[in-house]
Amino acid sequence: MDNYKNPEKIKGMVSRREFMGGAAAAFALTIVPSYVLGKDAPSNKLNVAGIGVGGRGAKDVVRIGSENIVALCDVDWHRAAKTFEKFPKATKYWDYRKMLEKERGIEAVVIGTPDHLHAPAAIMAMKMGKHIYVEKPMAHTIYECRKMTEIAKEMKVVTQMGNQGHANEGIRLTYEFIHADAIGTIREVHSWSNRPIWPQGIDRPKDTPKVPDTLDWDLWLGPAPYRPYNPAYVPFKWRGWWDFGCGALGDMAVHNMDPAFFCLGMKSPYVVEAQSSPVNNETLPDWEKITYYFAARGDTPPITMTWWDGKKDGKPNVPPRPEEMTEAQWKKYSNGILFVGDKGKILCGGHAGTPLLLPFSRMKDYKRPPKTLKRSIGHHKEWAQACKDNKPEDSLAGFAYSGPFTESLLVGNLAVRLGKRIEWDAKTMKATNAPEADILINKKYRAGFGIQELL
Repeated sequence: MDNYKNPEKIKGMVSRREFMGGAAAAFALTIVPSYVLGKDAPSNKLNVAGIGVGGRGAKDVVRIGSENIVALCDVDWHRAAKTFEKFPKATKYWDYRKMLEKERGIEAVVIGTPDHLHAPAAIMAMKMGKHIYVEKPMAHTIYECRKMTEIAKEMKVVTQMGNQGHANEGIRLTYEFIHADAIGTIREVHSWSNRPIWPQGIDRPKDTPKVPDTLDWDLWLGPAPYRPYNPAYVPFKWRGWWDFGCGALGDMAVHNMDPAFFCLGMKSPYVVEAQSSPVNNETLPDWEKITYYFAARGDTPPITMTWWDGKKDGKPNVPPRPEEMTEAQWKKYSNGILFVGDKGKILCGGHAGTPLLLPFSRMKDYKRPPKTLKRSIGHHKEWAQACKDNKPEDSLAGFAYSGPFTESLLVGNLAVRLGKRIEWDAKTMKATNAPEADILINKKYRAGFGIQELL
């Protein structure tokens, strides 16, 4: 096992403030990032560390594996074993805080933890001047999204959220179709997912089984309020628990609703309303219908966007079938987005998939518009190259875009959890008609794992 695992966890560690004020300055003098040396450097590889490398984060690390993977951190060494084996030269850690403090040569960090750990790990790393790739959703709360966006700008680091479809051809084609007036003026958008595919609508388990020897439960909980270990939370099932995840919105809306925000330039909603199955204080509901209202902007009319997920009465909770599609055709789209214009409709599959005009027969005679948008070299590759070139603007799903996008999505969870219409003021991050939302917008953290001491 790793010699950095300490049962006393954070005793003897340098405080975050002490570290940021002293050691970080020294690191700045001793590390020479590859982008400073230029493309003709002896080794133009990025020194990358991974935090949370057993689940989705494992795939991210492998995708960036042509770079120099110097350190890997996970609180479950059994789940992370395959990633450890792929990169045997990487130093292994349990605690990301110790890894970041000890590994002075790290230039960039890939974060694939559960949602509740995204912001603490990312903010600590960014404050040390490290570039960040963080899995979706960008953060667990709206406040975390805002602070991560601000810190990325302040520190001038390259960032990326893991909504991989943002780099694909589909989202660019959708943009070009819409801006070539393929379906006219759009005032209505629907997006949906077959999630959750994990348990929701349940209460906290009462049994307290033994923690597996390969899992550090205290580190897994991190900033979340303490609760006894139970396999109802890990692995993967954490998405449905309010303390750890953001439900289907956090898992799939960041993919499936991305084309709407990108192609229509949508900003923050001013009102969000929700319907759902019964809600409790432990887990998200079995199904949701969340409606976001966006105000008119310039020549853009008001837009209503509705998110659908889960199963209702045993059937997929999806928008009404478009009249241009057969039942068999519609059933194939378990994830997707539908743009409704005054001259037609565009349908895209999940993860910002390829756009199709409805009815499908329209595609036979449709002359695709010119390619007006730059094409990506690949979601992970563009982030790595932007890190090497020190050009945050070249990372297309960076926090400047992904932060406001994720904030807007998470207002939907406020409406669901509180069971009421949310009148939203994005500038102040306030639900003006629901002061009880404040604790959900900016949550409390368990001592030693919060973000306040890092700000």
